[in-house]
Amino acid sequence: MVSSVANVPYCTVYDTNGREILANGLKRRIIGYFTNWRTGKNGLPSYLASDIPWNDITHINYAFAHVDSANKVSVNAGVAGNESTGMVWDGSDGKPAIAGNEMDPSLPYKGHFNQLNKFKKQHPGVRTLVSIGGWAETGGYFGPDGNRVASGGFYTMTTNADGSINQAGINTFADSVVAFLRQYGFDGADIDYEYPTTMDKAGNPLDWSVSSPRLKGLQASYRALLETLRTKLDQAAVADGKYYMLTIASPSSAYLLRGMESYQSVKYLDYVNMMTYDLHGAWNEFVGPNAALFDDGKDAELAKWSVYSAAQYGGIGYLNTDWAFQYFRGAMPAGRINAGVPYYTRGHKDVTGGTNGLWGTSPKSSNCGPGLTECGLGAVGIDNIWHDKDQNGNEMGAGSNPMWHAKNLENGIAGDYLPQFGLKATDLVGSYARHYDATLVAPWLWNASKKVFISTEDEQSIQKKTEWVISKGLGGLMIWEFAGDYAYDANKTNLNGTKGQYVPGSTLTKLMATNFRNASPYGNKRAKTAMPAQQIDLKFDLTNFKLGDQNYPINPYLKITNNTGATLPGGTVIEFDYPVSAPNNMADQSGAGLKVVSSEHTGNNVGGFKGDFHHVKFSTPSWQSLAPGASIDITLNYYLPITGPSNYVVTVGGKSFAVKQEYPSLPAGTVQ
Repeated sequence: MVSSVANVPYCTVYDTNGREILANGLKRRIIGYFTNWRTGKNGLPSYLASDIPWNDITHINYAFAHVDSANKVSVNAGVAGNESTGMVWDGSDGKPAIAGNEMDPSLPYKGHFNQLNKFKKQHPGVRTLVSIGGWAETGGYFGPDGNRVASGGFYTMTTNADGSINQAGINTFADSVVAFLRQYGFDGADIDYEYPTTMDKAGNPLDWSVSSPRLKGLQASYRALLETLRTKLDQAAVADGKYYMLTIASPSSAYLLRGMESYQSVKYLDYVNMMTYDLHGAWNEFVGPNAALFDDGKDAELAKWSVYSAAQYGGIGYLNTDWAFQYFRGAMPAGRINAGVPYYTRGHKDVTGGTNGLWGTSPKSSNCGPGLTECGLGAVGIDNIWHDKDQNGNEMGAGSNPMWHAKNLENGIAGDYLPQFGLKATDLVGSYARHYDATLVAPWLWNASKKVFISTEDEQSIQKKTEWVISKGLGGLMIWEFAGDYAYDANKTNLNGTKGQYVPGSTLTKLMATNFRNASPYGNKRAKTAMPAQQIDLKFDLTNFKLGDQNYPINPYLKITNNTGATLPGGTVIEFDYPVSAPNNMADQSGAGLKVVSSEHTGNNVGGFKGDFHHVKFSTPSWQSLAPGASIDITLNYYLPITGPSNYVVTVGGKSFAVKQEYPSLPAGTVQ
C-alpha cells in the first residue's frame, strides 16, 4: 500500500508480517455483503443483522450508501423510518417484533446501523465497511420517495464535464466518508463504482449521459479519488488511533478491464474484492455459468469473438474467476485479492443447443430495460423470484434467485414463501436436474421441459473454490450476498403438503469457514523470487493508453524516469514481471529488444493457470544515457489486460537493484 501519511496505526489491523488479523480463527477472509433492502417491511422475507453468521465471517460490507447531490456520502439518514438509521424490528412501531432485533438504546440511531453495532460489540473482531455505490447508485441515487435521482454520482463527483479531475468534489466526498465512518462506527469504506472504465456504455445505461462525455478523464479521476480517500482515511487513523480500511469491488472481465488502464490505483487499497460473477447472464444470448472458476475452452461468447482461435490471445479464456485473479496478481500479493462468489443464480429460458443447456443459446429479446435494444431471454416467474423491475414496474427476466430457492427447485419443493412472490405450488412445472462441470467448477439446473437453464452454486463448487483460494494464496472469498445462503428445515411444511424445505441459512458460509480455519496464512509477497538487497529511485509508469475500443492492441508507454541523481548509462538492463492474464507475447515498438525470457504458464488456461508471471528483459538504447530527472518512453504491445508490471530489477554496471517505488524501505543503492 502507498500512503503519504506518517505514523498510520497499521498494527491495529495488521500483524508484523503485513497480514490482516482476522476474526473467528480464520486464516482467510470471508466477506459478505449485507443489503439494506431486505427489511421485511414490503411483505417479502427479511434478512437482518441477527441473521448474519457472525461466528463464521471476518468482514461485513453494508450495501449501499450513495453519493448525494452535494457530493457527500448518504443513506438518507434525515428521512424518518429509513432502513439504515430509522427503522425498527422490535415491535415499537406497532408491527410484529422479530426476535433478536431489539434496539441498542445506547446508540443515537436505529435501523441496520444500530443492529450492526450491537452485534459488533459481541463480535469485536468482525470488521464492518460501508459500501458506496453499486450498479443502481453509481451515477445517481434513490431518493426518499424511492425514485432515482440522476445526480451524476461518482461520475460528476470525480470528473468535470471536460474530463478534468473534480478535486473539489473528491475532497468533499472524502471528508464526508471520514465523518460517516466516525459517526456510525464503521471500520472502513468499500468503493463500488460501476464503472470508471473508458469502454463506452459499459455501466448502467441510466448513467451513459454522464459517463460517456467524461470517458477520457475517468481513469485519472478514479486514481485521484482513491489516493485522496487513502490520505484522508490515514490522517483520520492517526488522529483516532484506529486504522480505517479502503477497499473496492472491481470488475472481472477483460472487456471492462481493457478500459481500466493497468489499474494503477490498487496501490492505495487494503485489498480488492473481485466481482467474479455475472460473467454470463440474460444481457446476451450466450448461456453459461454465472461464476465459473476456470475456463473450459468452450465458452460460446468467447468463441463468437474468436478469442480461442485468434493466435494473439494465446487461447486464453477470460470469463472466469482464475483469469481475474491472475490479472490482479500482476500488481498485488495474492493475499490482497479476494474472489467473489454469488449466492444468487442467473438463468435463461427457451434455451436451444448446448449440453443440458450449457453453452447453448437463448432467443434474442428486445425487452431489455432502458438503453439496451437487444439481449437474451432471461428466465421469469418461479425461476426469477429475486427479479428487478424496469422503469414501468414490469419484471425483468434474469433467472435471479437466492440459492435457497434454487435448492427447492432442484428438489421439486414448492416453498411456503411462494405466495409472498405472487406464486403458487402449481407454478412449479417440470423437474430441475442438477448438473456439474468439473473443469469449470460450475453446477447448474436444467429443466428440459421448459428449456430453462439456471446457474447455481452449492457445497461441491464452494468446496472446490475454497481449496483453490488456499492453494493459490488468495486473501479469501467475498459473497454477494449473505441473504442467498441456505439451510434445510425438516420441520417446515411446504406447499406440496409435506415436511421439509430449504430456507435462508449459512451452509455455504460455514463450509468456507471450516476450510479457512485450517488454512495456511495467505500470500503476503508480490514477488516470487528474491529481490536485490538495495533500491534505486528509477520510476516506472504506464501512460498514454488509448480509450476504450481503440485500446487494441494494448500499447501504452512504459515511462522510465531517472530520479537517482546519477546518469544511467546506455545499455542499462531492465527486467520485470507481468501476469499470465495476458499471453507470453509482449513486445515493444521502440527498438529496445523487449522479450519474454521465461513464463510460469504458456498456452490455454483450460482448468486453470499453472503459474503467475511472465518475466521480461530489455535494455535501454546503448547510445542513449539517461540524465538525472530525464525520462524515456518504451512503447509496449500486448493483447489482454494486465496490472503492473511489477518486480522491477535494474542492472547497472553489473550490479542489480530493486526500485524505490516498490521497495521504499530497502537501503538506497548507489549507481556508479
